[in-house]
Amino acid sequence: MALTKIFLQLAGGMWVSIQIFVVTLVFSLPLGLLVSFGRMSKNPVIQAIVKFYISVMRGTPLMLQLMVVYFGPYYLFGIKVGNGYRLWAAFIGFVINYAAYFAEIYRSGIQSMPVGQYEAAKLLGYTKAQTFFRIIFPQVVKRILPSVTNEVITLVKDTSLAFSISVLEMFAVAKALASSQTSLIPFVAAGLFYYIFNLIVAIGMEYVEKRLNYYQ
Repeated sequence: MALTKIFLQLAGGMWVSIQIFVVTLVFSLPLGLLVSFGRMSKNPVIQAIVKFYISVMRGTPLMLQLMVVYFGPYYLFGIKVGNGYRLWAAFIGFVINYAAYFAEIYRSGIQSMPVGQYEAAKLLGYTKAQTFFRIIFPQVVKRILPSVTNEVITLVKDTSLAFSISVLEMFAVAKALASSQTSLIPFVAAGLFYYIFNLIVAIGMEYVEKRLNYYQ
């Protein structure tokens, strides 16, 4: 019965972890593409700003970024935030962090495409937007999918960092249960949850990769 109770409480924390995971992917993937355009911009000012943003996001701990997003409004502007802002702070922190990583993955994929494909599309009458989204981007997705998969798997585990701003995701729940029961069982159960979550993600990404094999 005690074990069932542990799993039920962890399931509640798992739901929060899933929310962070889904929101991060839904917003950071398209944002990362926009950031990659800025990174490749011919405007030196835009390129420098985006390059600095990526450098900060990749060069500082995600836990620190979450704390800045959560405590920043109060310490910088004197704005008081309620407990309801904790989850929103986690969403914002994860999205802007992962967008920087995805931007570099997109950039490497886009810049690896042969210039001849752009020239051929231009001769066929395609606009720049049509060339990119109809010809280049589908191939880029295929090329970068292994790197994206690694980041997505890392994201599953990184959701545990939300505990740093007291978001009751699965790791925070497991930690509280382990402390109250002086037992490692909650941590073992949480590890099982994370493993299953990652396994599902890995299988899903592998399926997508196989579906894109026709671009080879």
